[in-house]
Amino acid sequence: MKVVQKDIFSKEEKKELWQLRNNEYPIQFGHETFEEFELYCITIVEQKNYVLIDNKNKIQGWAYTFFRDNEIWFAIMLNYQFQGKGFGRILLEELKKNNTDLNGWVIDHENDFKRNEEKYKSPLEFYVLNGFSVLNDIRLENEKISAVKINWKNNK
Repeated sequence: MKVVQKDIFSKEEKKELWQLRNNEYPIQFGHETFEEFELYCITIVEQKNYVLIDNKNKIQGWAYTFFRDNEIWFAIMLNYQFQGKGFGRILLEELKKNNTDLNGWVIDHENDFKRNEEKYKSPLEFYVLNGFSVLNDIRLENEKISAVKINWKNNK
């Protein structure tokens, strides 16, 4: 497995990213068509991508940063088969190397379901273990998501 920073993706790679997002995030975040996913990607401002590639050159994880509300935000998704094996931390460390401040929304409950009908497991504990602060007084609540804001600052 290796992490590669990538700015341009082939159509096949974009389809792998689309499937990864659809499979690993709660179902309400899915994009029913590839075209919907492409439109979503176009709206992301100043996106920097990092992909976790296996030995068959398939994308098994995707992390990216983007600019929103004068802050650097991030998202990470990892194929469930590789979760709990240190690969999420590897992607996160790549983001930390290239940023001094990261923000994210994290679902802090286990009421949502993935496309395969399994419960979506909150990654909040993972982020806390990796140095993020939970900003309990800042929440995002709407029909799609109930989440808390997290933040990491490089204090070196």
